[in-house]
Order: sequence, then structure tokens, then C-alpha cells
Amino acid sequence: MSKPVSPATVVIYSGGMDSYTVLHRALREGREVHALSFDYGQRHARELDIAREVCRKLGVPHQVIDITAIHGLIDASALTDSGRELPDADYAEANLKDTVVPNRNMILLSLAIAKAVNIGADRVDYGAHGGDHVLYPDCRPEFVEAMNAVAGIANFEPVTLHAPYLRAGKAEILADGLAMGLDYAETWTCYRGEALACGRCGSCRERLAAFAANGVHDPLDYARRPDAAAGAPEDAGDV
Repeated sequence: MSKPVSPATVVIYSGGMDSYTVLHRALREGREVHALSFDYGQRHARELDIAREVCRKLGVPHQVIDITAIHGLIDASALTDSGRELPDADYAEANLKDTVVPNRNMILLSLAIAKAVNIGADRVDYGAHGGDHVLYPDCRPEFVEAMNAVAGIANFEPVTLHAPYLRAGKAEILADGLAMGLDYAETWTCYRGEALACGRCGSCRERLAAFAANGVHDPLDYARRPDAAAGAPEDAGDV
């Protein structure tokens, strides 16, 4: 008797801790996972190297799509324009709005949906979560629900948009991943693509706060761990 074919899923995988958890969650569901990453000229392109290595170790099919040709359309952001100052602060609309990349998730989701239709996958997974709602419109439930409706009618084969952590916070995502035994040393969160995570940008601070909320040590090496987020001395790059 032939083995039943597992349903296929395209996971938008940045190399960060949210999409890393989403990727493993889909694998735990028994899904045939196809990971999809994007090079859109982001300053923190180191995340793509992390994504490649994780997928290699897992044996997960992985594509990194070069869409840098559209960089001039989405460069009005501190994440895509190295000439802009990258904010060093906690997540809040007033001080981190400059990290919004114009229309990013609509672009990436459209391409992921196309791949799903192309390979016969019935689902696209991505890591939008509740902690992003205050800052990023394309991570809010209204956007995800609207895109899901479009994904259901845009092609002959409907695709479901799946954001399992849409109403969960970063600490809840981490708790789920820790329960799965995941190693978050295999992720990259920092907005700066330097040798060590900076520990100062909003993304680092949110990550460190999530680890603190779970009462565990972040295994990533940092150039500096803010006291408020990490509960550790500032010069902690050697831990």
C-alpha cells in the first residue's frame, strides 16, 4: 500500500525566531514543508544565511528569492536604507515607525501564494504575531484576514493563509518553541547584520524581553545586553 501524501505548505522563513517556530510547527503537523526566504536588500541579510543553514540541517527544501530589483520601490525604511539611523528603542509606533518596509508582507505573501499554487500546496504560513500589531499594519488580523480571502479566490486552486501566532505575543511564541525543544541559537533577530546581535535595536530588545519573560537565557551572543530587557550587565557579549 502506498504511503499517503502529506499536505504541502509554503513557509515564509526569514531566519528569525518567529518564522523558525512557525517552520517547526508545520513540520510537527506532518506537513511537507517548503521554506521560502527573500532577499529584498535588507540590512540584516545575515538572517538569510541562518535560514539556509537551518533548512540544510533539517533537509527542508528551501529557496532564497532575490527581489533586490525592487529595492528602489521599498527603500524608504531604516531596514532597507543604510543611510537612515536605525532606532535603538523598545517597540512603539512613535520611535520605530521608520522600520516599516512599504507593503513588504503583501509582496512576500503574493510570491509565496504563487509558489504554493505552482507546487500544489494548499497553505502558506507566516509569522505575524500580536506584538507586531502596534507597529506593522501588515501583521494585524484585519490584513491577514483580507489576504486570506484574496488567496482563496486569486487562483483556480484556493490557498489558505495561516498565521498561527496572529494573536500571540513574542513570549508565547518562544514558550511554544521551547516546549518543542527548539534551539534559538539557530535564529537571527537583530536589525543589524553584524557579527554579534547589537542588543539595542527594537527587535533585539523584544527578543530579550521574551526570554526574560520565560525565565531562560537567550543563547545568542550579544555585543550588549540592555539591563531592562536581559537582566544582565551591559557588557555581556562573552556569555
